[in-house]
Amino acid sequence: MSTDMFNLSGKIAIVTGASRGIGEEIAKLLAEQGAHVIVSSRKIDGCQEVADKIIAAGNSAEAFACHVGDMDNITALFDYVKSKHGTLDILVNNAAANPYFGDILDTDLGAYNKTVDVNVRGYFFMSVEAGKIMRDTGGGSIVNTASINALQPGFLQGIYSITKAAVVNMTKSFAKECARHNIRCNALLPGLTKTKFASALFTNDDMYKMAVENIPMQRHAEPQEMAGTVLYLVSDASSYTTGECIVVDGGITI
Repeated sequence: MSTDMFNLSGKIAIVTGASRGIGEEIAKLLAEQGAHVIVSSRKIDGCQEVADKIIAAGNSAEAFACHVGDMDNITALFDYVKSKHGTLDILVNNAAANPYFGDILDTDLGAYNKTVDVNVRGYFFMSVEAGKIMRDTGGGSIVNTASINALQPGFLQGIYSITKAAVVNMTKSFAKECARHNIRCNALLPGLTKTKFASALFTNDDMYKMAVENIPMQRHAEPQEMAGTVLYLVSDASSYTTGECIVVDGGITI
């Protein structure tokens, strides 16, 4: 049930990477609080499935496929938003790529490009296009999903960790320049979270043990534990929170 503090009624939100995992939970929670959510990911079927769940729960959503590593896809998404809705209040950049898990010295150009194109270039131009709409319509909120790997690189996750560190500084750059347009920009840095995206860490007992040992609560997080922090960051409750990096590590917000 919506509360006044977190009421998003009348807000238009885009959540990328929303066909499963953390993105799906964020999309559902924002819709529960009254936002109309554009559920976005690479494949329309997964987006539509989540949108249908939101609608079945009595909330508002639609599906729009967008691969944020493809500039033409980004243009198409924002052309659609401008033509249909005329405004945008919330962008959650949650889509991410991590195609390579292994020794950093064996990273090939294809894995490098794919990771950078989605995690850095994609986030940057999604934020640029969203920010232009927000600037022209009175403001808004952008949240970037980074990772705890931005602060401490994950073992065998070199290029992914590098891009997530870039997301943190990108968030601070947008926050610094966009605050005058009434646009809040923040980053979420999840720790070990049980998603399909992170399956390499959950199927390797040694890697999982190594990851959990560094978490204060000695456990992994579930995707829904990330959604509440994003709701706070995009709501009026965080009106003075901009340029911060919220670390959610094993369920603890630091």
